[in-house]
Amino acid sequence: MGVTRVPQHLKFHRRVPAHRRRAGNRAHGRGLPRVRTQRVGLARGGDRRESRERLRPPVEVKANTYEKYWPFYQQHGGHTFPKDHLKKAVAEIEEMCNILQHEGVTVRRPEPIDWSVEYKTPDFTSTGMYAAMPRDILIVVGNEIIEAPMAWRARFFEYRAYRPLIKEYFRRGAKWTTAPKPTMSDQLYDQEYPIRTVEDRHKLAAQGKFVTTEFEPCFDAADFIRAGTDIFVQRSQVTNYMGIEWMRRHLAPTYKIHILSFKDPNPMHIDGTFNIIGPGLVLSNPDRPCRQIEMFKKAGWTVVTPPTPLVPDNHPLWMSSKWLSMNVLMLDEKRVLVDANETSTQKMFESLGIKSIKVSIRHANSLGGGFHCWTTDVRRRGTLQSYFL
Repeated sequence: MGVTRVPQHLKFHRRVPAHRRRAGNRAHGRGLPRVRTQRVGLARGGDRRESRERLRPPVEVKANTYEKYWPFYQQHGGHTFPKDHLKKAVAEIEEMCNILQHEGVTVRRPEPIDWSVEYKTPDFTSTGMYAAMPRDILIVVGNEIIEAPMAWRARFFEYRAYRPLIKEYFRRGAKWTTAPKPTMSDQLYDQEYPIRTVEDRHKLAAQGKFVTTEFEPCFDAADFIRAGTDIFVQRSQVTNYMGIEWMRRHLAPTYKIHILSFKDPNPMHIDGTFNIIGPGLVLSNPDRPCRQIEMFKKAGWTVVTPPTPLVPDNHPLWMSSKWLSMNVLMLDEKRVLVDANETSTQKMFESLGIKSIKVSIRHANSLGGGFHCWTTDVRRRGTLQSYFL
C-alpha cells in the first residue's frame, strides 16, 4: 500500500475476467494495496485558500461521515491516519493476504503511490487519500475491467496505483474501459447540502437528494454488485443517475442494471447494506431495509438478515459503520472470510452451511472497508447465467 492519508479533501485487489462467474466459485487474482501514505482529506475547490487552522471537511466528505468524526478530519486532514492504528491495520491486511494464498487465491497488489504530493486541476487542489479499496475503483464484468470515475477529489488519481496491473491484464486479453472522468468542479456538489443531523439525512435520502448533483457522471464501483447477468446499484452520495445510466448503456444488452434504494441516511457503497453471498442468496441490512426486497423474494431468493455487529462503541470507524460485519468476502459457495471478532456472523454462516475463515480486520475497518472492500475480483471459475428471472 502507499501510506494511508486522511482525505485532504478527504484496494487488495481481486479480479474476474471471462463472465461474471457464479457467485461462489474458486477465486483467483486478488490484489492488495501496499500501504504508502494514506491521508485524511480536505480538498479545496476553485482557487480558494484557507489556513491549516481553518480547514473544514469538504461537503462531499461530510455527507459520507458521521458528525462526531468531523473534528478528526479537521485535525488530521492532509496528514496520515494515526500511525499506531495504521500499523495494526497493515498487519491485519498482510495476514489476510497470507490466509487468502493459503486458501488457493492468487493475490496481486497495486503499486505504492506517494499520496502526500499535492495536485491541481483547473477546478480544485488536493492531495490523495489512498488506493486501499480496489472494490471502490474497479469492477470486472465478464472479461472487461472498468475503472470507475470516483466522486471524491482526494481519490481523483487513485487509478494510477492499478494501471500497471490493468495494463498487464489488457496485454493478456482483457478489455479495459475507463468511465468518463468528471471534472469534480464545484458544480458536481451541492455546496449547501444540509447534513447537520441524522434526521436531515433520512429526509433528504427519502426525497432522492444527495450531495452529488447530476452535473456530470460519477460513480464508485462499490455501489454496484453483480449476480450473473444482473447488476444491482444504488444512487448514493458518490454515485449519481448519470453514472448509473452510463453503466446501463455501456453494459447493455448482455447485462441488466437494476436500481435499488434503501432506508439509509448515508448511502455510500452497497456492500455494507446489501451483499450477495451466493446464487439466490443475499445479506440484507436490517437497519437499512431494501425498498425492492419483494422482487428478490418473488424471484426465489433467500434473504438473510445478518446479526447485530459486535464492534464496541469506542472503536473508531472514521469512514465506515459497524455494519462492515456483513462486508464479507465469499471465496466460493462454501467458504467466506469473516471478522474473527464477529462470532454471531460466524454462527449465521454456519447455519447456512458455509465455512467461516476467521481473520482479524477491525483496525483495517477504521480506514473505510471490510473484506469485500479491500478486494476486487479479477478471475473466478464458472459460467455466465441469470439468477434473477
